[in-house]
Amino acid sequence: MAIALYFQLFIVFLQMYNHWGLLQLAHTQTEYRAMKKVTILIPCYNEEEALPLLADALHKLIDSEPGYEWEVLFVDDGSRDGSVHLLETYHQADSRFCFVSLSRNFGKEAALLAGFDYARGDAVVIMDADLQHPPGIVPQMLQAWEEGYADVYGRRRDRRKESWLRRRLTLTYYWLLEKSTRVQVLQNVGDFRLLDRRCIEELRRLRESERYTKGMYSWIGFKKKELVFDLQDRVAGKSAWNYRQLFALAIDGISSFSIAPLRVSTLVGVVVSIAAFLYMCKVLIKTIFWGDPVQGYSSLMVVMLFLGGIQLISLGIIGEYLGKTYIEVKNRPVYVVDRYIG
Repeated sequence: MAIALYFQLFIVFLQMYNHWGLLQLAHTQTEYRAMKKVTILIPCYNEEEALPLLADALHKLIDSEPGYEWEVLFVDDGSRDGSVHLLETYHQADSRFCFVSLSRNFGKEAALLAGFDYARGDAVVIMDADLQHPPGIVPQMLQAWEEGYADVYGRRRDRRKESWLRRRLTLTYYWLLEKSTRVQVLQNVGDFRLLDRRCIEELRRLRESERYTKGMYSWIGFKKKELVFDLQDRVAGKSAWNYRQLFALAIDGISSFSIAPLRVSTLVGVVVSIAAFLYMCKVLIKTIFWGDPVQGYSSLMVVMLFLGGIQLISLGIIGEYLGKTYIEVKNRPVYVVDRYIG
């Protein structure tokens, strides 16, 4: 009798223990499912000197935020130095470090699209590889993301580290862009930002070849929040952006988000035509009433050269848009991947 009672108590104890274990397992699985994944997206080109310092900074960032599942995704844009070898080493040491290697240098805009395609996080933090974007701002971005903001962007406090000429040209460009488009492109704001998965999916849908991602961030909308930060000095190497490339990027920005140059060209043509008509009336009246000996060679040449210059500028603006249309209708892929390790 006593043995049977003890046996029944033992069976009840086993059932309670198993039930408690199942509850703990279910709780652990729920926590695992609830853990959000964050991807740090870093496009890089010939950043062999900066990558070791960047990797150390990223490890510190990941260790300071254990509440998230992390993925570090590098997009190597056809580097010619040892960047790819370093990325392979980082992946072997830590599987959270992944990379996409493009077949050649397609440009930062294409590299960003490749990152959007391969990033798997619920949120994506975009950073430069030269540590000018401080990783210490990322926890503040995550906090704002948890508050419901889909696009948490970093605004540079100032541009003191740039030359006076480059700073003035940049501000003038943003002023022109703001006046020529209905989309509000933020000033002193670059690619350093956190984007929710919804933003990433919308950006992936925009497959045009002539890309201006800074304008796309504003075009897709969503709830945004600003974080001010101090732009840091490059930890190694020098910037690959020269004035020619920056000018080309400015042209892409204006022509991708506005047809204002075409309208300005039309307006200038109308004004010049009206002025030419009025000048013709003046010459005609003067000839009829007062006569007009052969004079005015200099003024005639000035008018001809002025009109010729206006025509060439207008043709150049039309050609810019026609060239972009020509590139888009080819429907070529924006980038080509050599390999992906992740």
